[in-house]
Amino acid sequence: MQTLISATDLLQLQARQSTPSPDARPLVLLDCGFDLADPASGERAYAAGHLPGALYAHLDRDLSGPKAGPGEPGRGRHPLPDRGRFAATVGAWGVAPGVQVVVYDAQGGPYAARAWWLLQWLGHAEVAVLDGGPAAWAAAGGATTQAAASTRPQPPYPATAAPAMPLLDASALQAALDRMLVIDARAPERYRGEVEPLDPVAGHIPGAANRFFKLNLQADGRFKPAAELHTEFMALLQPGRPVVQQCGSGVTACHNLLAMAHAGLGATLLYPGSWSEWCSDPARPMVRA
Repeated sequence: MQTLISATDLLQLQARQSTPSPDARPLVLLDCGFDLADPASGERAYAAGHLPGALYAHLDRDLSGPKAGPGEPGRGRHPLPDRGRFAATVGAWGVAPGVQVVVYDAQGGPYAARAWWLLQWLGHAEVAVLDGGPAAWAAAGGATTQAAASTRPQPPYPATAAPAMPLLDASALQAALDRMLVIDARAPERYRGEVEPLDPVAGHIPGAANRFFKLNLQADGRFKPAAELHTEFMALLQPGRPVVQQCGSGVTACHNLLAMAHAGLGATLLYPGSWSEWCSDPARPMVRA
C-alpha cells in the first residue's frame, strides 16, 4: 500500500502478524504526532497511548535535518535530513525492502505525510498513511496501548543512488517561477500575508496558488475520495506547468503531494525549504495580498 490505508485494512494486517500465515509480511508502524507550538506534545501523547506496535518518529529529531547556524544560508525550519543519516534511522526502526510501513498522526496527516514522503524519497515504496489517524482506528475498534514497542533493527536502508522523489531548491525554483505552478499548502490568511505566526516575514512566493492542506480532508478527518481530490486539483493545474508543492517549512506541502498521488495525478515536486527558507533572503521576490 503506497498512499493511504484504512483502519480496517490495518487491523487485518496486524491480525496476520499475530498468527503464522504464508501471506503475512513484516509491518512497521510509526506514530508521527507533533505540534509546532509544543514540540514535546507528540511524545507525551504517544506515551499516553498509541497503536500497538507503533514506534515514535519525532519531526525535529527524526524527520528533519539541523537548521542553519549563525552566518549560514537559511535552509528553512525543517530541512531535509541527510539521506545517509535517515537511512540509518529507518533501518533502526526495522524498515527494510519489502516491509510495509504505516505512518499516522492525530493532526490530520501532515506529519505522517512528511514521513511518507521521506521514505519514498529513500526509495521505499511500501509506505501508506493511516487514513483518519487514531480517530479512525478507534472507530474501527482498534485498541491503543502504553506499552513500548519492540523493534527488529535492520542495517541502514539501501537507499536509491538518487532521491526517488522529485524536488528542487530555492535557486532552481526562482529561475523557473514563470514555468512552474507553485501550490502553497498554508492556511489562506498566512498565504495572503495577513498573519505569520512562525516565520519572520509574511507573504507568499509570486504566482503561487493556495491549496490549504486541510481541504484534502472530510469532516471525519479522512481524506476525500480520490475522484473528488482529482477534480479539485485539476481545477488548479495549468497545462505544461510542472507542479511544485510548498508550505511554511516543507511539511504540510507533503499532504498536498500525497493527496495528488492518491488522486492518480502522479508525483509532484517538493520545495523542501518552502516559505521559511524563501523569506530568509530579502533579495527573493515576495508578495503580500
